[in-house]
Amino acid sequence: MQRFGVIGGGAWGTALALTARRAGRSVILWAREPEVVDSIAKEGRNTLFLPDIPLNPPITATTDPAVASKADVLLLVPPAQFLRATCVAIKPHLPKKVPVVICAKGIERGTCALMTAIVEETLPDHPVLILSGPTFAKDVALGLPTAVTLATTHLDLGRDIAEALKTKTFRPYVSSDPIGVEVGGAAKNVLAIGCGIADGKGLGANARAALLTRGLAEIVRLAVACGGRAETLMGLAGLGDLVLTATSMQSRNYSLGMALGQGQTLDQVLGTRRAVTEGVYTAEAVVKLAAQKGVDMPIMSAMDRILNQNAGVDEELHALLTRPLRDELDA
Repeated sequence: MQRFGVIGGGAWGTALALTARRAGRSVILWAREPEVVDSIAKEGRNTLFLPDIPLNPPITATTDPAVASKADVLLLVPPAQFLRATCVAIKPHLPKKVPVVICAKGIERGTCALMTAIVEETLPDHPVLILSGPTFAKDVALGLPTAVTLATTHLDLGRDIAEALKTKTFRPYVSSDPIGVEVGGAAKNVLAIGCGIADGKGLGANARAALLTRGLAEIVRLAVACGGRAETLMGLAGLGDLVLTATSMQSRNYSLGMALGQGQTLDQVLGTRRAVTEGVYTAEAVVKLAAQKGVDMPIMSAMDRILNQNAGVDEELHALLTRPLRDELDA
């Protein structure tokens, strides 16, 4: 547990690499962009994705996945829709049995596969864990207090990795429910866009609270249908992550929804961003997965229509508000 490889040189990958260094581990960060590697080497910061954060203690970066893959533990931090291609690319370089920690949040479009299923399929000789929870990359990189969930069916291994990653301000809590953790981490991004839309349209705090609560009920139903546990969604990777992501302009998903609610188009918002807004790409997959599992997700379905089918915000809002009433705790 001394050598950590980090695959992904965005803000979150860089923050995790810095966390592992603060925990006393040696770290190699792989980044696709040569300018990220150059700026880390020459300026001691990731000028593309975390320009205001000095990387102290320093970390080492490379564009060679073979170098970063030779580790005791590998953190996978690509955008969710690129996880499969990333696993295929690193497979020839990754020593057998090295634990793989998924740090991406999403559901694969087309296949509706969860992140753990993708890694288990493409890297079958490796124990799989998933790290999730309420985490803004900048806060983690600054060393501000953060708690996360590290979920796996290999509990002893999970505890060892949690010990290896913990610092005075970064606390991993181990869970035995990876499915619940990853469903929560993926679906909350879609719901966060919806909360941003509500705030952008000035619908008030009551509306946002209703969206958070009813949306969380949808996420719980989906997680349970996939084999996860409802109580997991009451923890860091469910409620904690949702509250963070759906209430702050620091969230790419919430801020995108805010812009949509204020009248901007999706193309206008995405055209100004370099970092990926995961909820846009997860919405379709969440709804399709829910249909496969027979789970009713009206809020998620409305978000998919807005983001992927050119539906109007006002018409989808009207449709949600005129749905038949039901008992609150109905499944």
